[in-house]
Amino acid sequence: MTNRQQNDIIVAIDGHSSCGKSTMAKWLAKETGYRYIDTGAMFRAVTLHTMRKGLWGTDGTEPTISDVEKSLGDISIDFNPENGHTLLCGQDVEQEIRGMEVSSKVSFISTIPAVRTLLLEQQRAMGAQKRVVMDGRDIGTVVFPNAELKVFVTASADVRAERRFNELTAKGEKVSFEEILHNVQERDRIDSSRAVAPLKPAEDAIMLDNSDLSIDEQNEIMLSYFHDTLKKKVPLTDPSA
Repeated sequence: MTNRQQNDIIVAIDGHSSCGKSTMAKWLAKETGYRYIDTGAMFRAVTLHTMRKGLWGTDGTEPTISDVEKSLGDISIDFNPENGHTLLCGQDVEQEIRGMEVSSKVSFISTIPAVRTLLLEQQRAMGAQKRVVMDGRDIGTVVFPNAELKVFVTASADVRAERRFNELTAKGEKVSFEEILHNVQERDRIDSSRAVAPLKPAEDAIMLDNSDLSIDEQNEIMLSYFHDTLKKKVPLTDPSA
């Protein structure tokens, strides 16, 4: 085993919606030369796919699980290797999947077992060779329970709603803080109470509350976790092994 292989790890970052874990994970991946996988974007892409298929009622009525399952046969999700943008059936949908319409529907789609099974297989394949930073809701508990570094990120609902509000208004979207706060709280409720892969910290995850941290501060903390994890790996006794 080479020294590089010895130092290859999986970084699993889980946490609540709008807590900044994607920003943190992207930065860490770039800093370490690892590949970044945004699993939340994958669920958002499936959600957008169901919307494009016309499966949702005009009044927002949820589609049947059977209809969602049938729609999965012709879906493909990938990431642009140059900019990391999400590709749905080959089309860049990065902007579309970040809007409130998708945000209000993604938690329901993520409860459907067939969706989770489909994406679980893809996520494990993406991390098979390690050297990945993957963020989501169940990376450390379900996707990669043996990941060398697991971090669970959280922040207060008000702080997360404010961050999301600022992000969307900066893009020119007209949204209300109250609407976003409700969405954040509702997603917490659904994500934490679903029967399949509920949102919860892995037993061996490091808890990181970034309510009062700047982006630079949280990035430095994550980098220290990464290097500490590498140091803890037991060195090989036979360099040629």
